[in-house]
Amino acid sequence: MDLHTALLERRTISQFKPDVPDSEIINRAIEAARWAPNHRFTEPWHFYRLGPETAAQVVQLNTELVKAKKGEEAAAAKAAKWAAVPVWILVTSDRSEDALKDQEDYLATACAIQNLQLSLWADGVGCKWTTGDVTRTKELPELCWFDANCERVVGLLMIGYAAEVPPPVRNKDLPQISVDLP
Repeated sequence: MDLHTALLERRTISQFKPDVPDSEIINRAIEAARWAPNHRFTEPWHFYRLGPETAAQVVQLNTELVKAKKGEEAAAAKAAKWAAVPVWILVTSDRSEDALKDQEDYLATACAIQNLQLSLWADGVGCKWTTGDVTRTKELPELCWFDANCERVVGLLMIGYAAEVPPPVRNKDLPQISVDLP
């Protein structure tokens, strides 16, 4: 798949087949991620692959959050959906006391996630990037073995082969978002 095809056809995948993508595909995607642009070559990103035990704990933590907010039925539905995700990767960015560097590193890590998603898509694997409530809990750093004083979550990635690919959704045409200045 060429780059433009991957850029235009990539979709956020919410329903996954049970098949687990090969580690080679995941490793290639992380390799692509680390080539994202990053000011001062800080390479601020960290990729935590969640094993079955950690993934189950994250699913349980999220289930408790959903239950408190939306009730038992919504929590059970979310738990079933999340438990079916074949691969989980938590992506963090180094924190900095320098506000500009902190922002640049966060944005570079977002670029790295986009590279990762495009690499996966080119290999026929889908991804959903979430920044939901679970990513902002005090429990997540402990579950995923990172120091929240040194790193912050940029995204929790759900990865697998798409059970269904949603149609493209874009509301704004190019003239609505692009301005040619003199």
